[in-house]
Amino acid sequence: MSHSLNEIEAMSKRAARGAGLSWGMAEEAAKGTRWLSAFGLSGAGLLADLLDLNDHVPFEEVSPVSLTSDMWRAPSDRMSPLIAGASLSDCAVRLQERGAIDMAEVSFPLLAVPFAGGAALRLGVVVAVEWDGARLATDGQELCVQGSKDALEARHATKVTFTAPAEMTGRSEPVMRADVTPQNWARLSAFAHRTFAPATEESRLLGAGAGLSDND
Repeated sequence: MSHSLNEIEAMSKRAARGAGLSWGMAEEAAKGTRWLSAFGLSGAGLLADLLDLNDHVPFEEVSPVSLTSDMWRAPSDRMSPLIAGASLSDCAVRLQERGAIDMAEVSFPLLAVPFAGGAALRLGVVVAVEWDGARLATDGQELCVQGSKDALEARHATKVTFTAPAEMTGRSEPVMRADVTPQNWARLSAFAHRTFAPATEESRLLGAGAGLSDND
């Protein structure tokens, strides 16, 4: 099913918020999902997978314990690519100074790649992201993708490495629409539905229709 990138971003933001992410993190998740979708990657499907995986999991359990250690780790050994990616973007200058930042036990690592794009734009250099069987490099506007579909959509990566500056050996440009399967759209919709306030007697009376009154 084809959707505009605006539709994908809006649905992803609402779904991420419905899954318990803060509005700020939900916005980051939505922008990242849009960014991946623009390059023909399964951003929406992977976001739905991640929201399922971390549903009701405390934020602290999937966040990096320290941003200054040689290897970033989460207490649960299951790091959120959204939280880790946002932290990486905030540490863009440190990435350039060190040349590389390593992360351990990252869930759905492809979802961290858009944050490399943000870091690339801030630094003005190409940033690469690598894990077993996959390498992606971006200057923030174009993307070079290497790896099989299975490697790119891996549910878990033992180690993810961000490097800067890096090289791009091929480039693809973003498009304005992307395909999302009806199943993945429905999964995101289910999370998005959580953001709707449950109906109360007062809201029903103030809503459309006659409520409890009788106009006959």
